[in-house]
Amino acid sequence: MKALHLTLLALLLVGCQEEPKPMAKYTIEQFYENKSIGGGSFSPDESKLLVSSNESGIYNVYEIDIASGERKQLTESSDESYFAQSYFPNDERFIYTYDEGGNENYKVFMMSEEGEPKNLTPVDSVRNGFWGWSRDESKMFLVSNERNRSYMDVYTMPIDSLDAETPTKKMIYQNDDGLDVGSISPNERYFALTQAITSADGKMYLYDSETEEKTDISEHEGDATYNPQFFSLDNKSLFYTTDEGSDFVYLAKRNLDTGEVEKVFETNWDVWYAYDSYNQKYRVIGINEDAKTIVKVIDQETGEEVKLPDMEGGSITSVSISKNEKNARLMVSTSATPSNMYVYNFETGELKKLTDTLNPEIKEDDLVEGQVVRYKSFDGLEIPAIYYQPKQASIENKVPGLVWVHGGPGGQSRLNNFELIQYLVNHGYAILAVNNRGSSGYGKEFNHLDDRNHGDKDLKDCVAGKDFLASTEVIDMEKVGIIGGSYGGYMVMAALTFEPEAFDVGVNIFGVTNWLRTLKSIPPYWESFKKALYDEMGDPYTQDSVRLHGISPLFHTENVTKPLMVLQGANDVRVLQVESDEIVEGVKANGVPVEYVIFDDEGHGFRKKENQISGYGQIKDFLDVHLKGLTE
Repeated sequence: MKALHLTLLALLLVGCQEEPKPMAKYTIEQFYENKSIGGGSFSPDESKLLVSSNESGIYNVYEIDIASGERKQLTESSDESYFAQSYFPNDERFIYTYDEGGNENYKVFMMSEEGEPKNLTPVDSVRNGFWGWSRDESKMFLVSNERNRSYMDVYTMPIDSLDAETPTKKMIYQNDDGLDVGSISPNERYFALTQAITSADGKMYLYDSETEEKTDISEHEGDATYNPQFFSLDNKSLFYTTDEGSDFVYLAKRNLDTGEVEKVFETNWDVWYAYDSYNQKYRVIGINEDAKTIVKVIDQETGEEVKLPDMEGGSITSVSISKNEKNARLMVSTSATPSNMYVYNFETGELKKLTDTLNPEIKEDDLVEGQVVRYKSFDGLEIPAIYYQPKQASIENKVPGLVWVHGGPGGQSRLNNFELIQYLVNHGYAILAVNNRGSSGYGKEFNHLDDRNHGDKDLKDCVAGKDFLASTEVIDMEKVGIIGGSYGGYMVMAALTFEPEAFDVGVNIFGVTNWLRTLKSIPPYWESFKKALYDEMGDPYTQDSVRLHGISPLFHTENVTKPLMVLQGANDVRVLQVESDEIVEGVKANGVPVEYVIFDDEGHGFRKKENQISGYGQIKDFLDVHLKGLTE
């Protein structure tokens, strides 16, 4: 049974919530005293991990001593988020990246062992990315759109040149036809390339750098997508994920000599990623199982699954295996608490917790785990969702509700922790995070049910979420709002515009309001999948523009009658600030209450704790007034 269905869940929730549970309420500042941590590159001697953490108020690079658990801050940024990438293969220099104010033009930096930073990508207005180390550990791979802002080329930079005033850089793949490089063979002869034809269909090519021949290795019938994962160490096989001939993504292997293809691993959910450990002792497979990540580690010698430690109250969401294949960095997550990092020794079975990311002022028992649920939409289609019910909710003490819509299009609400959700639930707002038709994770048929139909059936799925909220019998159905970011922000505006009586308030977090402008102003480095995006949404330069105009809330603001809050980053390159400026102006003209929050130092997402505290705190204040009806 994949999930509890609406009627059964409603009975269970009503039965469990006859008496509200005592719990403390926490401030937005307390929730954002939680720490967010990521990365986890092992040092060459495997005694340390290189991580990113926002405990300083913004992301910086830290190292964690595995034996003692001691943490040392290695960068001191107060303006931009610095993200750890990797230690060097044979010394403790490391690579980190950052952009400026969320503009997505990432720079790649090296930090010397003496703590001196060096910019390896000094050209401005260029998007760069660290792409790993060569198998012989003599050079670094770099991707960059320096030559052509529309396409990412691949370069190598010899490690022994990085200390020079001008490091040596050599282009090894010039991307002239808009393909994306997915993987490079250990001997650097073969490149696995992909091409997006539509949002549901693509091609995969094998490029031989010795012969300079490019071969289509994905001839297929129907729609299929391809995602190269890795080449075998003997350079004879390519492993990739695909949904060719299937509704779900599976792991496949192609023999480069014979062209023979075999399925390696499949289940009734999407295989998200796969990789082999350094010497292929283990294979790690990540599965997107009903909004939750399931990780399997396979012993390649026996073919048996390795039993990882049980994590009470949490689940392992990622595994990074050390070079000597004795240790693994584990990330463990819940939907109520921030992720923590562990190190597990395969040989001894020892498990060591390295982080404690939950603010000690917050009791875990006061937080709410999401529950996977399903409900019927207007046409009978079953919609998956994640439900968070406040502990103070009961039939006698009904609470307001919020329908939460993820980003995308094609994103997914998952059983991950988000402080804003926990903050709102802690203060008595029930949240239903819907995975409307068009969401990923439930097969390609479901994923493409909203193609060229945005603002219609996907919106109706969100409106139908109110039926689920009503079925719990603990929601005050006179107080139900809608909230979301990016595509979810668009759905907020579509709801207030095209279903103006469905929700009582809307909170739009950097949402699209004018599809014509957004689709014409996408960042240049999206060129490789622009055709696929236009296939799903519509081409603004064709007759599709008529439909895109029709589904764009900006042109229908006279319909908005309910209070609106808008949050926006001034440096957003995906949803430009003008989108929010104009929708706010249009809705204000109706005499409707509107609150507008802009951060000058953020892009498509808010990284700085001070901005998260300010912006997300104002969301609760807005809802308290316009949904709960509290006086200001």
